Amino acid sequence: MPENFINCINNFANNKKVRKTLLKLRAPIGLLLFVLVLTQLHRAWFWPGLAVSILGEALQVWCMSTIKTHKKLTVTGPYMVVRNPMYIGRFFLIFGILMMTGSLLSLAVFTIAYYFYMVNRVRREEKLLAEMFGEDYAEYCRDVHPYLPGFKRFDAAQIVSFNKESMAQNHVVVNFLVTVICYLVLFIFTYIQPV
Repeated sequence: MPENFINCINNFANNKKVRKTLLKLRAPIGLLLFVLVLTQLHRAWFWPGLAVSILGEALQVWCMSTIKTHKKLTVTGPYMVVRNPMYIGRFFLIFGILMMTGSLLSLAVFTIAYYFYMVNRVRREEKLLAEMFGEDYAEYCRDVHPYLPGFKRFDAAQIVSFNKESMAQNHVVVNFLVTVICYLVLFIFTYIQPV
């Protein structure tokens, strides 16, 4: 029974029509969820949540500043420690914002939903990367875990890896500014509400 349920979730997460619809609706859905979070903020959880979220945003910015989309297999910066650091960063960015609500249920639901999103998305991406980069990618996969940090390929000279072209291509500045604006809105809504 649980296996059938998990298969249904995975099939839903990999359904092209569902993915296409969610991609089109991601901005309004995100805005709606953000407004919902604004109505549930708790002062006691604001600063711990902000710290976790900033950690996630920093990792995401580092990833977007390192990755060279479709040109070359990226194995420097955070990608030398873990194969999917951007998804990990995004998880903590959103998890931290949800922490600000103080709702364990929200955190649990998000964690479960994000797990299925991430695992299925990574499977699809890794299939494409294997086709694009062949043995180089297979070797990288043998050395670097998809989610847990490891140091088999660690090289201190390549850990700090920021590429101006990648930053521009991946809209790092826009992403960062939108995130900072969201943090400011969260701060204002947290501290203008009665205790």
